[in-house]
Amino acid sequence: MVQHISSEIAVIGAGVVGLAIAEALVAEGLEVILVDPLPPGSGASYGNAGTIADYAVLPVGTPDVLKNLPSLLFNRNSPLAIRPGALLSLTPWLTRFARQSLPGQAARNSQAIANLLAGARDLWHDLAARIGGLDLLEQKGCLYLYETEQAFRAAETDMAYRRSFGVEVDLISSRDLAHLEPDLPEFPGAAFFSGAAFLTDPGAMVQRLAQSTMQYAGLLTARVDGLTRQFDGVVLDGPDFRLHAKKVIVAAGAHSRPFAKLAGDDVPLDTERGYHLEWDMPAPPLNRPCSPTSRGFYLCPMSGRLRVAGTVELGGLTAPPSQHRLDRLLEGARAIFPDLPEPSASWMGFRPSMPDSLPVIGPSKGGPEVIHAFGHGHIGLTLAPITARIVTDLVQGREPELDITPYRSSRF
Repeated sequence: MVQHISSEIAVIGAGVVGLAIAEALVAEGLEVILVDPLPPGSGASYGNAGTIADYAVLPVGTPDVLKNLPSLLFNRNSPLAIRPGALLSLTPWLTRFARQSLPGQAARNSQAIANLLAGARDLWHDLAARIGGLDLLEQKGCLYLYETEQAFRAAETDMAYRRSFGVEVDLISSRDLAHLEPDLPEFPGAAFFSGAAFLTDPGAMVQRLAQSTMQYAGLLTARVDGLTRQFDGVVLDGPDFRLHAKKVIVAAGAHSRPFAKLAGDDVPLDTERGYHLEWDMPAPPLNRPCSPTSRGFYLCPMSGRLRVAGTVELGGLTAPPSQHRLDRLLEGARAIFPDLPEPSASWMGFRPSMPDSLPVIGPSKGGPEVIHAFGHGHIGLTLAPITARIVTDLVQGREPELDITPYRSSRF
């Protein structure tokens, strides 16, 4: 028996981006239904580092990364690696990634990322206030840790570049670092993003967002198999439902490419597999997220636990987790805190990865009844509220305050 459903707006994907969009749309009195085969916020929205990373203006692809790309991708211990067996299928994506890593294009991508990140911290504060989540949002900053004097000296160039895009950051001495984080071992120095915010429990925050939004929006726990335009909107088909909506928002993260293709947009979206380990402890030995930059992960003090999250593994949606990647996280965490016992939990999730590190936000090339909102890479949590604002403007026929040309699917 096929269930027939209708709604003004259907949002494919109930992660943090899809939920933030739904929250913004229902606030304007629109009828919204979210469609996802999994419970809201159960994927990358749960397993991330919790950072509101308004300082993360660099794309993954830069001239330095391009110069070292072969050694990065094929070194099993690299923070940016490729899963064995995925090289052939990833070759078109890697070709685009290499082109986007050239100096001119990387600089343009940085500016486009910076434009999206401007105001992210304030937008998250406003969203947290609306959904009763201010107790989970802390503004204690974030630290990049440098393990050698050479790396600390070289950081000045990196931080000067970030400052050129409006990032507030100071390079601090070993003594100042020890004052901020007395339980860390000694490092030559650090970069301190003093205004950065983070979530002490991203999973709990997304659940509060879901609970607040679901007071006014519907939820269909189901898989979408088909997307078809009609004269009066869009039809989504699933195993046992047919949903008609005037507009459809594609916000399914790493799973978005098939839906975009059904809408007429062939976008070069691929998948980064991210990992985390956790240790249950009543008082984590840190006050704020800290990233040992050479290791490519964050040490995150969360509610009742320490989470170590990060690294990039290009490898698709179907392969099982890599024990090797989890082992490297454990090894890196114990390099900082040698007394850590065996982890209490481990996790793998999927990040949507674009070769230019820019999300796809804007109407489909096939027509404005489908709007894309996916591909946010490492900063989906950070960009959820601004993406929601842009999508709401598009749905309502308003011109977004931000020029969305760099993020449109037509750039491909």
